Amino acid sequence: MTYVEDELNSQPECWSRAAEAAEAHGDTLPSAGERVAIVGCGTSYFMAQAAAVLRESAGHGETDAFAASEFPHGRPYDRVVALTRSGTTTEVLELLGRLRGRTRTTAITADPHTPVMESADDTVVLAFADERSVVQTRFATTALTLLRAHLGLHTDRVVADARSALETPLPEGLVDCTQFTFLGRGWSVGLAHEAGLKMREAALAWTEAYPAMEYRHGPISISTRGTATWMLDEAPEGLARQVRETGALWVAASLDPLAELVRAQRLALAVAAARGLDPDRPRHLTRSVILAPDPSANRSADRSAR
Repeated sequence: MTYVEDELNSQPECWSRAAEAAEAHGDTLPSAGERVAIVGCGTSYFMAQAAAVLRESAGHGETDAFAASEFPHGRPYDRVVALTRSGTTTEVLELLGRLRGRTRTTAITADPHTPVMESADDTVVLAFADERSVVQTRFATTALTLLRAHLGLHTDRVVADARSALETPLPEGLVDCTQFTFLGRGWSVGLAHEAGLKMREAALAWTEAYPAMEYRHGPISISTRGTATWMLDEAPEGLARQVRETGALWVAASLDPLAELVRAQRLALAVAAARGLDPDRPRHLTRSVILAPDPSANRSADRSAR
């Protein structure tokens, strides 16, 4: 069993622990009424997108999501929440450093022995959800569950759905498809983007993701026999019929959207296995992106100063 497969299978238990952690960290996480930005990189950015929609839709306050490198420094926030599994990602640490003393920050991380512990004003450590794999599964969904539970939106049914997602066979013929499109609505749009990222990282698959209604505005043209379109949430009226008319395989959501993401993670591993790929060693990727200074830039600066 690969690291990522073992970690993927542990998600129901991790989600239950995250719900308990949400109660213990109520003062550390955003309060109702605060203007909040949630930031991350890669998978964490997509979880930030989902969490932002959930929080604002629940009436807890204006909430935005940004890639850490794209944070709008001219925009005021009461709190910035940073999602970072490793606690070492360059863009996140640089952002927290710039916000120090100006905006309260909370970091949700998996490793208590990393620089983010000193960079953020408050921290929530989900060490039980840490991972050895490069490809994120359980930390991302556990961090989102923490935020979801903090909003009062997590239920035991979500955990039960996650277990069903691990036990139910994938649709027949899905692994053999040559292209995959994931669709979401509202908070599940971020999950659709994350499902696509998992397929690209683990299986090198041609994958796209869209808000469900936007899929009709052009992207549906790539759907044909041998491709798949997976709806992670309730489908807009008539969409399933339109997809089937293209000849593509339609996969409807039957579980909570976060549990549907678990099914998509399983698909990524299944496609990787079918293609002879090792999902624990994805091409060109490392567990954390740490950007070293460019020596040539320093040489240029030295020459300019002469």
